[in-house]
Amino acid sequence: MAKPIHVLHVLGGVGLGGAESRIMDLYRQMDREEIQFDFLIHDSDVKNGFREVGQTDGDAASQEKNDGYVRKPQFYDEEIQAMGGHIYALPKFKVYNYFSYRKAVKAFFAAHREFRVVQGHMTSTAGIYLPVAKKAGVPVVAAHARNAGVVKGLKGFATRFFRRGLAKKADFCFACSVLAGQDVFGETAMKAGQVKVIYNAIDVGRFTYDEKVRQEVRAQLGIGGELVLGHVGRFEYQKNHPYLLDVFAAVCREKPDARLLLLGEGEDRPAMEEKCRRLGIADRVSFLGNRRDAERFYQAMDCFLLPSFFEGLPGVLVEAQAAGLCCMVSDTVTREAKATDLVTYLSIEEPPARWAEEILKRAAYTRRDTAQELREAGFDVRTQAQGYRRFYLGEGAASKRSGEL
Repeated sequence: MAKPIHVLHVLGGVGLGGAESRIMDLYRQMDREEIQFDFLIHDSDVKNGFREVGQTDGDAASQEKNDGYVRKPQFYDEEIQAMGGHIYALPKFKVYNYFSYRKAVKAFFAAHREFRVVQGHMTSTAGIYLPVAKKAGVPVVAAHARNAGVVKGLKGFATRFFRRGLAKKADFCFACSVLAGQDVFGETAMKAGQVKVIYNAIDVGRFTYDEKVRQEVRAQLGIGGELVLGHVGRFEYQKNHPYLLDVFAAVCREKPDARLLLLGEGEDRPAMEEKCRRLGIADRVSFLGNRRDAERFYQAMDCFLLPSFFEGLPGVLVEAQAAGLCCMVSDTVTREAKATDLVTYLSIEEPPARWAEEILKRAAYTRRDTAQELREAGFDVRTQAQGYRRFYLGEGAASKRSGEL
């Protein structure tokens, strides 16, 4: 039996994030006797060179091979390794370590020549690692734009600087939306047809509305017939949690028994917990952390909120629609994410009370099965996996301008 081809996905990490979750959805659909995924991530504990993440952090042989390198497990570590995937770590890119970072990338691809495709989802440094991979003999290198904005300040400036000319450094350019493609690759590349838009697809059936699950989760959380709002996302600048909490506080002025479910982790979580206390809503907000069963909590919600400053094409919004949820979304989010009539776009320049007004106006509706709508709109990972399979095997990669995956 022929060995599987290896596809390397380059990311910041393999924690519970949007890009990571979509890649894992795709990974689960692959015939791993034919196509195997591996992962190259970035870790501040790696100072130079590269390291391989062992099957367990306590594996003595792995630690010896990696000079005693021990890393706190991330959300998808165990599942990746159970499916036969390898996880490798590079130093985090800090700009000032450009030369040592590039040296580490060169050392990695010199040591690992098994990859047929390198797909770079971390576009901030793809202009460094993709050319190195290509020069090392990787047949196909692809850059994948996953977001349509950058954080403010020096970090955002550096990201844009190192993305310059990225479309010319990759054999293929993918983007999760037109906005993401424009932001990462530029208008010229988009107009020239160099960028293929591939929506962030999900396992639609996993999120289909289930009244029984709704009641079970509500009972678990001590919720009866109250209005329940929800959000899924990392606690960081992009997701705009301060505004979200202000919106919920405005809802509570009209519906004092309303509840808010927040799924996710991140460095801004303590500040948001403190803000809840200041607003007097702490007893109505549930911080539920990262969940492997997030689909169950969508069932318990009545309305999904996404007041982000920017997004590529948010998978969580697709998931919320798959669960039949009414969704209130920032008008900075791409319209391509609207697969159903359940989505309402609002400006985050509006006062929070305006969002609260719309939420209360739309709160009474009948949940429905939206699975077929999502599939017809191109958001089903099972269908998308077929196109990726052809691409990875080289069956649909004749021309990067062909429009074919």
